[in-house]
Amino acid sequence: MTFARTCLALALGTIATLAQAHGDENHPMKMHTFDPSQVEERAFGREGDPAKVARTIQVDMSDAFRFTPSDLVIQRGQTVKFVIRNHGHQLHEMVLGTPQELKEHAALMQRFPGMEHSDPNMAHVKPGATGEIVWQFDKPGEYQFACLIPGHFEAGMVGKLVVE
Repeated sequence: MTFARTCLALALGTIATLAQAHGDENHPMKMHTFDPSQVEERAFGREGDPAKVARTIQVDMSDAFRFTPSDLVIQRGQTVKFVIRNHGHQLHEMVLGTPQELKEHAALMQRFPGMEHSDPNMAHVKPGATGEIVWQFDKPGEYQFACLIPGHFEAGMVGKLVVE
């Protein structure tokens, strides 16, 4: 019985943590500072050093649930700064990832729509505001960027990113 209660407590704690892991437009945005000791390797690269940006790409988001541009080509090894502008009237976000990661995260967002996230591969952007992501693409392949706010991903707010 004690084991079952412990498992239940751990599960509830995990759910509570996840439920607080994604923000809405009323949540204050956290400033992110690059710390090389905290950089985590991902399947599609790693957080980039802002001092080593080789290319800046403007990406616009709209309430038509689209990114402009929606297809990007990046050179392997390049550190890119995405400047993401929300031209809509509702909160949007840009999240970099593999198609599978984004699909799984979108499903999680459907279950926990109030989740906050603050990983370096994503930016929440309030209406009329601008956000940034700095990323180093060190692995060739086809990846995506998407808005994972419930309903947005499902409406087609997904872009293609090819690393050559």
